[in-house]
Amino acid sequence: MPVKVRLNLMMFLEYAVKGLWFPLASVFLTETVAKGGLGFSELEKGKIIGIPFAVGAVLSPFVGQICDRFFPAQRTLGVLLVATGILMMITAKQTSYHAWLILGTAFAILYVPTVSVTNSLAMSHLGDAKSEFPKVRVWGTIGWIAVGWVFPMIWLQHGLGFQWLPPFLKGTEYDDVIARMIDAVSVAGMLAIAYGLFCFFGLPHTPPAKRESGQGMELAQLGALLKKKSFVVVLLVSLLIASVHTIYFFQMGSFLKAAGLDGSDVMPAMSLGQFSEIAVMALLGGFLMKFGFRWTMAFGAFCFGVRYLIFAQTGLPVGVHVAAQLLHGFCFACFFAAAFIYVDRVAPKEMRHSAQTLYTLVMFGLGPILATKLNGWLATRAETADGKLTLAGFGTYWEIAGSVAIVCAILFAIFFRDETEDLEKA
Repeated sequence: MPVKVRLNLMMFLEYAVKGLWFPLASVFLTETVAKGGLGFSELEKGKIIGIPFAVGAVLSPFVGQICDRFFPAQRTLGVLLVATGILMMITAKQTSYHAWLILGTAFAILYVPTVSVTNSLAMSHLGDAKSEFPKVRVWGTIGWIAVGWVFPMIWLQHGLGFQWLPPFLKGTEYDDVIARMIDAVSVAGMLAIAYGLFCFFGLPHTPPAKRESGQGMELAQLGALLKKKSFVVVLLVSLLIASVHTIYFFQMGSFLKAAGLDGSDVMPAMSLGQFSEIAVMALLGGFLMKFGFRWTMAFGAFCFGVRYLIFAQTGLPVGVHVAAQLLHGFCFACFFAAAFIYVDRVAPKEMRHSAQTLYTLVMFGLGPILATKLNGWLATRAETADGKLTLAGFGTYWEIAGSVAIVCAILFAIFFRDETEDLEKA
């Protein structure tokens, strides 16, 4: 199998594992036990979604060091993913808050580092990451969409019939649809195990970079990287954007249900954003060549704000909120995917895995930690009923979050200057 095909399959499976259950979490975690959910509070939901991935990201730099210094990246991925799958299948059977928090943290510690390792592994086998990586990364988006459509069709609905709107096949929800949503975690666990085996035996060999320097030189290189103003600006703005990105997953499923969408349609509705991501990923290389990292990433941050401000208009038909998911492609591809590429370019070759995991620490670690606090702060300023956000409360919630994103876009445009432009001339 050609290397690029294997890299595409790697990305497909990487995001399919998370896409299977993550969009549904905000629904089944807080839905009442009587309806088949777990009955956790909004605060508990925020901690279960935010804290595990934050802890995983905090520890992910150690995995980057392992790949940079000791073991082949594909072997590390295989071991991490098989263990992740086993823990996910155990977690799916639990009903208590503390079990979900502890086990969720355990499998997140193993899974989160795989995101940065897959990025750096792919870019190490591509001739021109700036133009080729988006074409590989887009297969992760396709994986997210595929599971987001297929799982509800197979497991959450029956009597499927054709409709003109995505996902084109829709049926009647099972009476126990909420309980069936939790099964997505078990299926994701099984997929993670299969994916891990593929990584271990099927991905191209990616050994640690040869090093002639010692630990002192490595620390000096890290210090030099942190002295680059552009890298620091990317990290700081990414911290804020990652926080508003994370609260999307905290609340979007619940928001769409409050706006009138059927529970089984939440995953397909949210997956519309991945369709636009496919299109934008295909164009990202051209965007970066024409507009550069500065304006491409500032535009991505701006789109986060626009999308949330649309959600804030709660009087609009639910179809408008579903259509606004299409902005996700510009949000994620133009900001986060571009940031992954920039980090790979600005970091020394022998530190690529470590630099990617440092960025992952911000995106999946510090950002979600901040998001947990931000979610609680926003919720206290929005209208609630029985401890849950009302539709009117969501308007206030999204309005503040959107304003934060707009400010981030402005700050990035003002302070970021590309320090890798000389590479274009080399």
